[in-house]
Parts: sequence; C-alpha cells; structure tokens
Amino acid sequence: MHTVGLIGCGYWGPNILRVLHKNSGCKVKWVCDLDEEKLARMKKRYPNVRSTQRSEEILEDPETKVLLIATPVNSHFSLAKECLMRGKDVFVEKPFTASAQEAEILIDLAKNKDRILMVGHVFQYSPPVVKIKELISNGELGRICFITSSRVNLGIHRKDVSVLWDLASHDLSIILFWLDDDPIRVSAVGRGYILPDLPDVAFLNLSFSSGIIANIEVSWLAPTKLRRTTIVGSKKMLIYDDMANLEKIKVFDKGVEFKNPETFGEFQLSYRTGEITSPILENTEPLQVELRHFLDCVETRMKPKTDGMSGLRVIKILELAERSLQNGGEQIEGWKNG
Repeated sequence: MHTVGLIGCGYWGPNILRVLHKNSGCKVKWVCDLDEEKLARMKKRYPNVRSTQRSEEILEDPETKVLLIATPVNSHFSLAKECLMRGKDVFVEKPFTASAQEAEILIDLAKNKDRILMVGHVFQYSPPVVKIKELISNGELGRICFITSSRVNLGIHRKDVSVLWDLASHDLSIILFWLDDDPIRVSAVGRGYILPDLPDVAFLNLSFSSGIIANIEVSWLAPTKLRRTTIVGSKKMLIYDDMANLEKIKVFDKGVEFKNPETFGEFQLSYRTGEITSPILENTEPLQVELRHFLDCVETRMKPKTDGMSGLRVIKILELAERSLQNGGEQIEGWKNG
C-alpha cells in the first residue's frame, strides 16, 4: 500500500481526497493547503489525515513517496520539481505547468530520476470519451471532417489563468486523444469583459494535416452550463453531451454525398437520414478511474496514459493560442510531436 499526500484542497483537491480515501491501494497521510479554513474542513471530514500549511513537511516525510498536486498552476512547476528531486512519484492537475519550458524540465527530471509523472487530464478516463475514441478508431464515423465543442458556464472566474488555460485545456486533451495528432495551425480570439486583462471568453481554431478542423468555444459568461461536442464524419455524425443524465453520446446515421455529374451543368447531392443510436456506457466516475490508473502506474512503473508529454502537447497549443489571441487572431504554425 502506497502512502500519499495531497497538496492543495481548493476547488478540485477535495474531490481527489475523497476518491483517494476510498481507494484501498493507498493510505492518505497528508493534506496541505495555505488556507487554514480549508484545512479545517478537510480535517473534520478526514480526522486521521494529517494537515499542514507547509508542503516541506510532506516532502521531508520518508514514508510519503507519492504526491498529488492540485494547487494554482503557477505553483505546479516548483512543487512538482521539488517532489521529483526528492524521489517522489507525482500527479499534477491540469494545466500541467505555466509554460512548455517548465513542462519539458519536469519530463526530463522524471526520466532522469526514474519517477512516475502523470497529468490530470481526467476526461481521457471518462467512459463517453473513451467510447468515442473507439468509434473513431474502428471507422464507424468514417473520415472525420470537423469537430466543434462548447464548454461554457457562468463563472467561476479564475484569478491565475485565462479561460483558455482553465477550460480549453480539457477539450484540447480530449481532441488530441481522439485524433492522436497535433495541429499544424492554431488561432484564437477572445476578450476579458469582467477583468479586461484576463480573457473570460475565447474561440480557438485548430487545423490538422489530415484536413480535420476543430473549433473550441470556452466562456465563463454564459446563461447556462454547456458541455457539448459535435463530430461530423463522412459516414455518421455524433453529439457528445456531458451534461446529459442519459444518452451522453448520440450517433446519427446522417450524411451527404456528391455525385459526379453525368451531363453538363448537372449538380447532385444525395442526403442520407437514418437511425439515431446511443451506445451503452460504463457507469464509473472518471476521477476514480484516473487515480486508480495513477496508483497502478506507481505500483507497476508503467508509463501513464496521460504522462508528462501528454500535458506538454496541451501546454504548447495553449501557448500558441495565447500568442494568436494577443495578435488579433493571427494564425500560428503548430507543432508536430516527435
């Protein structure tokens, strides 16, 4: 059984602690946060877990060899680096780091220290997202034409990162997972309406060498919460609605075909409308699957599904998007994962 510690119990940290506490493969010994009130709440709920405002106490504990970091992104690099330097296996919540340079340093350090480094892209462990990956891979949708995604709600306005880094990181990790490819061009537009220097609405466009294009809408300013993705293929189309209680995935046997003209001036399109199906999905919490996978990787020393490189791919695209946004939506050349 692995002894673990959690650093950060703000928005997402309590969820991590809840899942870890129920996992029989680990013992949660420590929880750390700078906020005394947050620590007091965690201590009341989990009286057997030690609490501290100093991460150094956890790092110096020889029994605690596995650390999970769920702090603001600006502290991810320094905390994860210190953990790795002390021989700890590390899980870092998204966004992985505040820059690609920081991510590359952590990846190299984890390799040199032979430590497990995993990034918290929780949606890659979600049953609907995994099922859609299967549908794309087995060709059921045909050739993918384009993907469009909306992830909007009213709040929560973050102080440390823009809406791109907060929300678009989810959709980027999902799309990269589905397509197993990196964009060749990136552009983004957005604005800060509540805090002028911090964009709270953005539209991100990706172009891939395969011809696929993707559009991601993210916003903290919307009347309702929406988590919806549409995928259009040459054979079928799909809608993934993560807010739906039932039928999170709907596959539409719809499409259009162009017939070569047999006579001069003839132009024919053939539209197809068939049945709508909804695949059966496992009823498992993605965070449970994700953290179980992390602990399995710690135990077996296998590479995590969402390793440091997975986090780096997302960070590089976010940096390109920020550059584009600052330059009025200019198209920026993407990168290929070597």
